[in-house]
Formats: sequence, C-alpha cells, structure tokens
Amino acid sequence: MFSLSHKTAVITGAGSGIGRAIAVLFARQGAHVEVVDLQQEAAQGTVDLILEEGGSARAVACDVGDHVGVKKVFAEIGIRRPRLDILVNNAGIAHIGTLLTTEEADLDRLYQINVKGLFNCSQAAVARMVEQGGGVVLNLCSIAADMGLADRFAYSMTKGAVQTMTYSIAKDFIGQGIRCNCINPARVHTPFVDGYLARTYPGQEAEMFAKLSAAQPIGRMAKPEEIAALALYLCSDEAGFVTGSAYPIDGGAVNLR
Repeated sequence: MFSLSHKTAVITGAGSGIGRAIAVLFARQGAHVEVVDLQQEAAQGTVDLILEEGGSARAVACDVGDHVGVKKVFAEIGIRRPRLDILVNNAGIAHIGTLLTTEEADLDRLYQINVKGLFNCSQAAVARMVEQGGGVVLNLCSIAADMGLADRFAYSMTKGAVQTMTYSIAKDFIGQGIRCNCINPARVHTPFVDGYLARTYPGQEAEMFAKLSAAQPIGRMAKPEEIAALALYLCSDEAGFVTGSAYPIDGGAVNLR
C-alpha cells in the first residue's frame, strides 16, 4: 500500500522540517522527488539523504513568490520528467503579531510566500496535470484556518486563504482527474521552533519547549514524520476518493480544549 512508484512529486520548502520529512518518505515509497527550496544548499541536503537511501531526487532552488521564476522552474522540470503526478505546497513563513503590531511589510511578505507562492506553484502544476489527465495537489495549511491563535494575525490570514484555495482547486478540477486537499497541523517540532525559542527565550529554551508542548491536549508537539505519513496517504492512490478536504492533525487542539 501507499506506493508512489514511477510517480514524480514536486515538494516546496523541502530543505528542512516538514517538507524534508515528506520528501524523504515519498522517495522511500518510490517517487522521484523534485526538492524545491529557496536555499540550494538546504535542498541539496534533503537530496543527499534521499540518495543515501537509494532514492531518486533533484535539488531545485526557487523563490515560490516569484511568478516568472516558478514558471521557469516547472518548465525545466517538465523537460526532465515525463509527468508531474504530485505537488506538495509546503513552503511557507510565519509571523508573530496582532492586528496592531503587524506592519504592512509583514502582511505583504506573508502574502507573497504563503498565498501567492501557492498560487504560482499550483497554477504551473495544475496546467500540466490537466494536459496529462490527472494529478494530486496537497497544501500545508494550519489549525489557524479553523480557530483563533493569539499573536498570529497575518499568518492566520494566509492559512485561511490556503484552505479556501484548496476547496476551490478541488471544485474546479475534479472533472480533470485532479484531487486537492490540505493538512492542518497544530504545532510541529521543526528547526523553526528551535530557532524561535533560541531567539526569543535565550537560556530558557527547554522550559519554554516544555510549555509549548504541554499547551496541546495530547501533551507534545507533532513530529514532522507524522505529518509526512498523512501526506503520503493523501497523495497515494489509496486516497483516490478523497478531495476537497482539510485534514486536522493537531493532537486534539481544535476539538479537545
């Protein structure tokens, strides 16, 4: 089950964290993975992990917020690969702030990557999927799309957009054999979390990590590999009847508080 043999997957933001975990798992399941990240070195790090396990992957440096650059990257992938079976829109950035502490530049930056980036990559990928007769788009969203999170004004705005764009893509292209879903995680232990704690609470990292973990009903943060496992299901043929859905993976954060 859950084989991705002979499939090509493009995964954005795959240089670390959740994106890296998805890329590694998809390669283990037989997919060729185009590892897309803003940083070439980070993308190559993920590719190296995949190659060490005998998988197939290629590193691609790309700013998903650059419309022309994204079109060029997907055109180049199209020359190398006969099909584009899976797109995982994982690239994204965060921001801490309320309505009153968010600057216009912050809002624009979040929109450029989290919203326009998804538009750019999805438009390029879906155009090709229509031509080839089908494919899968998976978007990384957040529980912020379904509940209020303190100090996450701009971030929540973008994730609400991700969720509704997911529904729209699923509705518009169901007749062309294209499925589109999103995953809504709660807090996941990634390098971003470690960096945030180091910057914001120097000397108190362990204490604050425990506090953030305990804030979730299940008592811990998710592991990137757990998000990757759900991503694998949703991108596999076993999920062929699943489209237009937002899947929480939140340790009870939305419904058990």
